[in-house]
Amino acid sequence: MRLFDGGRAPNPRRVRIFLAEKSIEVPLVPVDMGAMEHRDETVARLNPLRRLPVLELDDGTVLTESVAICRYFEELHPEPALFGKDALGRALVEMWQRRVELGLFMSVAAAFRHLHPAMKEWEVPQVPEWGEANKPKAVEFMRFLDGELATRPFIAGDEFSVADITGLVAIQFMKPARIEMPADLHHLRRWYDDVAARPSAAA
Repeated sequence: MRLFDGGRAPNPRRVRIFLAEKSIEVPLVPVDMGAMEHRDETVARLNPLRRLPVLELDDGTVLTESVAICRYFEELHPEPALFGKDALGRALVEMWQRRVELGLFMSVAAAFRHLHPAMKEWEVPQVPEWGEANKPKAVEFMRFLDGELATRPFIAGDEFSVADITGLVAIQFMKPARIEMPADLHHLRRWYDDVAARPSAAA
């Protein structure tokens, strides 16, 4: 088994943080995305979409998409549960993971990909208007999330989950996307400080 990893890129980070939370070690194959190595034949052979991360199993089976890879490891190593502990818990985590991914993670990604000069070769064509349009979308979702976090410690409830991992990575990705967290979002800031202090956040 080996994990083709893209360093500081958001989706590879989600998987590494997930693995760190479960104390799972998987051999990493570093891929320099800045040098466009994810578009080389080595990655393309495994994932024709030329995206990371990519998990290659010992029998040659290939898994892509960060949440799918995380689900695979959740089934192999169910503790600590990061996708919920029972039917309701799993449904709540799925709901919040999807909300955070669509409402924050993707908005931040769109702003970065369509506005950052380094992404000109990646996002063809870049549409600056779309990048700018996603900045207020991200802020709007953060305000929504701030209200939710007034009632619980983590995004999906009382336990840390994959939804928190997605939220953490999204907010840290706001720096290169040039989006700031509004200063009055005190509940969101409390949550962020807590999850960013977890040892797994350094993965």
